[in-house]
Amino acid sequence: MGMAFFAFIVIFLLIASGGLILFYREAMLQRIAAVTSVRSEKPKTLMGTIQQTGLSLTTVVEQLEKVMPKSKAEVSIVQQRLIRAGYRNESAVKLFYGVKVVLPLALCAVLLITGIGHYSPLFLYMLALVLGFLGPDFWLGNRISARQARIRRGLPDVLDLLIICIEAGLSLDQGVQRTAQELTQTQPDLSDELNVVVLEQAAGRPRGDAWRNFAERTDVDSVRNLVSVLVQSEKFGTSIARTLRIHSDTLRTQRRQKVEEQAAKTTVKLVFPLVLFIFPSIFLVTLGPAAIIMTESFKRLF
Repeated sequence: MGMAFFAFIVIFLLIASGGLILFYREAMLQRIAAVTSVRSEKPKTLMGTIQQTGLSLTTVVEQLEKVMPKSKAEVSIVQQRLIRAGYRNESAVKLFYGVKVVLPLALCAVLLITGIGHYSPLFLYMLALVLGFLGPDFWLGNRISARQARIRRGLPDVLDLLIICIEAGLSLDQGVQRTAQELTQTQPDLSDELNVVVLEQAAGRPRGDAWRNFAERTDVDSVRNLVSVLVQSEKFGTSIARTLRIHSDTLRTQRRQKVEEQAAKTTVKLVFPLVLFIFPSIFLVTLGPAAIIMTESFKRLF
C-alpha cells in the first residue's frame, strides 16, 4: 500500500512538472528573448543616429529618381561619368538623378521661406530650377577633373614603385598588386584603379583588355600612353622595367614643363588685376593732389 501511494505521488509530480513546463514554455522563451535582446543591444550614439538618418534620406532620394525621364544611353553616359569620378556603387546613378529632382525643389523652398522670391518671382524661381537641375552635373564634372588631376600627378610615383617591384623579381601582375597595396594611403585613386585591374585579371580577363579598361575608366592621356606602352612591350617582348622607367621620366619631364608653362602664364594673368585694382590706386595717389591744385587754381581765375 505504501509503495503504491509513493508511486502515485511520483507520477503525479512528474505529470504536474511536465504540465508546468509546457504551460510556461512560451512565457519562458519570451523572457529569455527579452533578456538576450537587451544585453546584445548596443547603446545608440550620435554618430550612429546620424548615419541611420543619412541612410534613410539616401533611400528616399533614390526613390525620387523614378520621376526623372531618362533614356538608356543617357543613363550609360552618367554611369560612365560617375565611374570616372570614383563612384562605382549601383545606387550612385539613382542617387544622382534623385538629387537632380530634390535640389531644384529645395532651392525653390529656400526662396519661398526667406521671401527672396517676392522681388522677381518668375526669374528667381526659374533660376533656382535651372541651377538645381544643372548643379549636380557641374559638381560631377568638377569631381572628375579633380580626380584626373590627382591620377596625373601620382602616376610617376606609381611607376617608380612598380619598377622597383619588377626589378626585385616580381612579375607585372604581382608588382601591380603590391603597388596597389602600398599606395592605399598616399595615392588612393590610383590604388583603387589598380585593384580593379588586378581583380579583372583574376577573373580571367586578358591583361591588355584589363589595362585598356583602366585607361577608359580614368580618361587620362598619360594613362592611355602608359597602356599603349605596356601593350607594345608585351607584344614585342621588350623589357617592361626599362620601358616603365623611360615612360616615368617622360611623365616627370612633361609635368615640369607644365609647371613652367603655368609660371610663364602668370605674367599675362597679372595684367588684369594690375589694370583693374592697382593702376587706379596709383593714378589716384599721384594725380589726385595735382587735380586738386588745378581745380583750386581754376576757381581763382574764373
